[in-house]
Amino acid sequence: MPNLVAREFSVPAPYRVWVTDITYLQAVEGWLYLAAVMDLYSRKIVGWAVSQRMNTDLVLDALRQAIFRRKPQPGLIVHSDQGSQYGSFDWGNFLTDHAAKLSMSRLGNCWDNAVKESFFSSLKREHIRNRRYESLREARQDLFSYIEMFYNPVRRHSFLDYINPIEFEKQQAS
Repeated sequence: MPNLVAREFSVPAPYRVWVTDITYLQAVEGWLYLAAVMDLYSRKIVGWAVSQRMNTDLVLDALRQAIFRRKPQPGLIVHSDQGSQYGSFDWGNFLTDHAAKLSMSRLGNCWDNAVKESFFSSLKREHIRNRRYESLREARQDLFSYIEMFYNPVRRHSFLDYINPIEFEKQQAS
């Protein structure tokens, strides 16, 4: 698969390039997995899903949410690492059905998806720390609180001249 992003993390408009990845979260009964989709333009998390399984359904749920919320035009680039979920038949078909282009990092090169990795690092450092979730439901509620109530509307980003993603999008639209 081609790497259409090629570490060009500055995007001139929304809905042009999204990056996605999966991270692990500790739970009492084992691991939970968070898939998140970020719009590179504003660094806003536009879709996310959490599950007890790290499978294609997880990443598709996050992308479905992003597409439902943002309704991108044809030509959107969706960039990921080379995880099996992102190389699956269902993932490729979903992108094709929505006129989106698949982009993948080079094998073993985490820098190609550095912005997405940075989000997960912030989430774990600022919010989760050493927390172990009691249940999937608890994790969903907690992640909603962080992503939808703090990260997107409050958390300032140096890349955005120290404003939050929602404010950045509002300023750019006016």
